[in-house]
Amino acid sequence: MLLSSIKYTLKWTVLGILLFSFSPLFAADVQSSAIQDDSALRLLIQDTWLTERPSVVINNRTIIRNLPGGEPIQVRAEGRNNEISVILARERNGSYPGWAQGSWIYTRNLNTGAPLRIRMFLRSDPQMYIQWRPLGTDKSQIDLVIYDAYIVRGLPIGIPFDRLLTMPVQEVLSAAGNRFPRRYFDPDPRLYRNINTFVARMRAALPSIAYEDDGAIDETGAFIFIENLRKQNEPVGLNCSGFAKWVIDGMLRPVTGKRLTIASLKHHITPRTSSLAANFEERDSLFGLDWTRNLALETARVLRSPDYATVENVEVRTETFASLIDRTGGRVTIKSYPGFLLNAGFSIEGLRPLLYTLAINEPGYIYLASVNRERDTKPPQRQHYHVAVLVPFFNEYGNFQTLVFESAEETNLAGFLSRHPEGMVNLVRIPVEGVFEP
Repeated sequence: MLLSSIKYTLKWTVLGILLFSFSPLFAADVQSSAIQDDSALRLLIQDTWLTERPSVVINNRTIIRNLPGGEPIQVRAEGRNNEISVILARERNGSYPGWAQGSWIYTRNLNTGAPLRIRMFLRSDPQMYIQWRPLGTDKSQIDLVIYDAYIVRGLPIGIPFDRLLTMPVQEVLSAAGNRFPRRYFDPDPRLYRNINTFVARMRAALPSIAYEDDGAIDETGAFIFIENLRKQNEPVGLNCSGFAKWVIDGMLRPVTGKRLTIASLKHHITPRTSSLAANFEERDSLFGLDWTRNLALETARVLRSPDYATVENVEVRTETFASLIDRTGGRVTIKSYPGFLLNAGFSIEGLRPLLYTLAINEPGYIYLASVNRERDTKPPQRQHYHVAVLVPFFNEYGNFQTLVFESAEETNLAGFLSRHPEGMVNLVRIPVEGVFEP
């Protein structure tokens, strides 16, 4: 155990050095309202880059121009898939990637010159942008895309599309008013200090535990098996459900002085609608759902109030988007996103943008996920088979991160998504007060 702890500490020391060495590279983003306006530059290059024939523009030489404040912008043209894009790329660490904060891209049909869209990056993230598309002759429409989810799609504004070529972006956004949720581009890192502290303490405590199938710690501090409450023999450990309990005990025990009981977490809070469902319960079909809901309810009672401790309050049911970009098969299409399904949650393919919107709308929370899927039975029955702790937050530099803690270790969101490609995730809220002492 000591050697494991030393290796763990060394690993995170090295990663920490790397993280803080590179963090300043991503620390330059400002509030979206403070992005320096480039409309005067767009007006200057309008005839030679924005309205000139595509066959001419595609052969323009790349140029660099400075804004009044001295910020350099690279102007270049790129052609792809029968489209031509004029890119006003902001500088980022000596290069001009095209997605650094403030970058502006105008795309037309390469053959006809017909306008298709204008895209702008309000944060330095290639998967977060706003775009404008033509809507008739006297209007335009706005999209807001975050990690392939349309947070806003087709919001009309009374501005002709050709005016957008040289119009200040802030004026365009003002025309949309409160219908455009600017908050998604302006996180306040101060709101996530408790979560940053929680993450540091979690990482420090992880080497003290290991994985054991069906393992948990009961109210006396003994390592037991969840199914029969029998004590474990060495080496002891926790499974995914027992690990989630260990996390919540670490939050609540400093306040209450005790750990939660196994019986309270196995309580059937989810209604059983048929004898068939009851039969499947013998194989834990709803165990993960009950376990995470009970953990969230106990946390709400202690850290919020008894009145807040209802399933409706602790469970995530808000639908922040209704469509996703689908990139399967090499084609880009738009498909509907079904939203919340009772006792199942959300389709896992939309989990990353969902967690981003939750981090913005509900700062200070982490989430317990009960992963589930339909079993091939007649009739189909839903199996909740895995539990994880999801931690979406913004670090001190305003960069979005989603950490995954599961089965006594830290993993990552990409791996989590790949292991459950057809699954759904039911999420419950856990407030983080900054105290974590497992």
